[in-house]
Amino acid sequence: MRLRIMSLLTAAPMTAAEVARELGLTHANASYHLRTLLSGGLIFVESEEKIRGGVAKRYRYDVAHERERRLSERPLSDEQLRIEIAAFANELIRRSRDARFPAGQKVLADAELWVDPAKWDELRERIALALTELHGAAQPPRTPGTVRTSTTAALFEMESE
Repeated sequence: MRLRIMSLLTAAPMTAAEVARELGLTHANASYHLRTLLSGGLIFVESEEKIRGGVAKRYRYDVAHERERRLSERPLSDEQLRIEIAAFANELIRRSRDARFPAGQKVLADAELWVDPAKWDELRERIALALTELHGAAQPPRTPGTVRTSTTAALFEMESE
């Protein structure tokens, strides 16, 4: 659920009520997940607005900020990364249920390859930049003229057998 929330918050800042409506959650459940993501430093409060005598926070996820944060902080442990990859895999399975595959538009790859280290570094950086660009192009849900897409990438080195 938190991965879905972060995806939503990539395109535009949203309140807990908006996240709840979009994902079919209760307001309390959406607020709980947003507070958890906020305390983990994964999202930030972009703005606050007065609504019916209260204050609604608009939360945002910024992939470029996340990338910089990950580079500057202590790296995740191997176990933490395995948990994150498993969450991505489960999310990919969920998203694939809503997939449509127009002719000629599929980009799908799964490979275990041996690659020159310099080439690996170059390609990994290019893919990271493309993913950042894709996040930057994201629009709010259901914006006219947009298509709902799924992108999952996990590039990592493996131990030699």
